[in-house]
Amino acid sequence: MMGDRTVMQEALFYSFSLEDHVPQSHLLRAVDRFVDLDGIREKLRPFYSETGRPSIDPELMIRMLLIGYCLGIRSERRLCEEVHLNLAYRWFCRLGLDGSVPDHSTFSKNRHGRFRDSDLLRQLFEMTVSRCIQEGLVGGEGFAVDASLIKADANRQRGVPGAEGLPPDIINHAVREYLEVLDEAAFGAASPVTPKYLSPADPAARWTGAHGGQAFFAYSTNYLIDLANAVIVDVEASTA
Repeated sequence: MMGDRTVMQEALFYSFSLEDHVPQSHLLRAVDRFVDLDGIREKLRPFYSETGRPSIDPELMIRMLLIGYCLGIRSERRLCEEVHLNLAYRWFCRLGLDGSVPDHSTFSKNRHGRFRDSDLLRQLFEMTVSRCIQEGLVGGEGFAVDASLIKADANRQRGVPGAEGLPPDIINHAVREYLEVLDEAAFGAASPVTPKYLSPADPAARWTGAHGGQAFFAYSTNYLIDLANAVIVDVEASTA
């Protein structure tokens, strides 16, 4: 005989544990064993005001960024949506079922603010490398260096000839900061080459046709890799 249609009814009380719903074989369980972020609050404390509303927990943001890196989620907007919906992600972020996920704009604000000023992301990277060394994943005998082009967020059609320089009427505060960066060896001071084109929006980017197609503005990320287990032991951005 045909059964009755089941209609969902809201329960008054639930007994639910995230711990029971994350498989033991899940990647984030393996990662969580090695994540120790107890020290980041003290490191960031001088960069927060003593007054005002409580901030977003910096450990939550770092755990979310780790999820994005490990699971290949490159969009921070999408990352926030996935953490909101996925039980394993909520478990890894210590959010529980009713914890609020920060807005995606929080990441860019902190990346260009507290995280940048405190050099937090570099410290986390070095902590990770140190842990890999402790676990015997870094051989220390053979290394390789490789670079990848990262396309800049700059319109290729609005470039100006490098020999002419940037027009004075478009140089604002952000552009002046970029020009100061150009004095560093990694961003041009070590090379006398005049760029073919400059981007008014991003003067530190370089015009390149290395991919063989249309030229574009780009940066270069340089990786030092230990060959034993392909662990990245250092990384530095430079001009393309």
